[in-house]
Amino acid sequence: MKIRLKTIVLLAVATLVLPLALVAAEGQFTRTLTVTGPVDLQVSTGAGNITVRAGEPGQVRIHGRIKAKRGRETAVRTLEANPPIEQEGNWIRVGHIEDESLRKNISISYELVVPQETRLKSGTGSGEQEASGIVGPVHASTGSGSIALTNIGDQVHAATGSGEIRLEGIRGAVEVSTGSGSIHATDIGGAIKASTGSGGVRLQQSAPGDVRVSTGSGSVDIRGVQGAVRLRTGSGNLTAQGNPTGEWDLDTSSGEITLRLPAGAAFDLEAKTSSGSIYIGEEHELVVSGKINPHKIRGKVRGGGVKLALSTSSGNIRIE
Repeated sequence: MKIRLKTIVLLAVATLVLPLALVAAEGQFTRTLTVTGPVDLQVSTGAGNITVRAGEPGQVRIHGRIKAKRGRETAVRTLEANPPIEQEGNWIRVGHIEDESLRKNISISYELVVPQETRLKSGTGSGEQEASGIVGPVHASTGSGSIALTNIGDQVHAATGSGEIRLEGIRGAVEVSTGSGSIHATDIGGAIKASTGSGGVRLQQSAPGDVRVSTGSGSVDIRGVQGAVRLRTGSGNLTAQGNPTGEWDLDTSSGEITLRLPAGAAFDLEAKTSSGSIYIGEEHELVVSGKINPHKIRGKVRGGGVKLALSTSSGNIRIE
């Protein structure tokens, strides 16, 4: 079979051109804004990541990375020339695009360097978020993606439809939720409210505050608690360590419950398990009230005090 040279050349050109035709349009922009005091910052994007970190006082540096589907080059060039950035004094909004034709099939990721004295509200339809080193408060949300917040000087609200949430060094109350994913928070200086549809939860508290945690499926481990506690899981173990200064209420449909309390703790105990044993360490001498039942115990330690209510349908209960 004869193959003409022209045919070979055309096939080679097609092989080279096809990948180039599939390459998406990309662009970027950088802007630096001057501010004179605490910053109120709002950042949003339909799809893309958001990163915010503390830098020098007096300026906000914004870097945007644009990605778009093939055929959207004009929109990319328009956004490069006129980025979606608004400023009124120390109020700054990034990512708000009025023109629907510019939003279509466009993804913008933002990296911002801001003064430490910054309050942040951020949201993305799909993408990861990170913020560190700012005073806050911080309100962060994403439809799908992880959230990581570190060294925030005030309260934090974080929510994702699907993804992990990680917090560290928060100097205020925390309220976090994820539809599916784990929650890991350490050095939290205030009250904690956390929920996940499916995933484990690990918390460590460094200042007093009540703790409320719920998960549809997953284990919960909280440490350093100095307040009231309410833990719920459909399936998983519950572990709590701290000083009960308010009522502790722990319930799991299937899993073990373990409490680690100070040696001198005084409390009223109500513990029950449908299938499992109840163990109380010798350092907590319990005076039982009512009938002795291996699956249900009620009594007082050191004359009684804060109520501890523990319940599991299947699993052991340990108080150490």
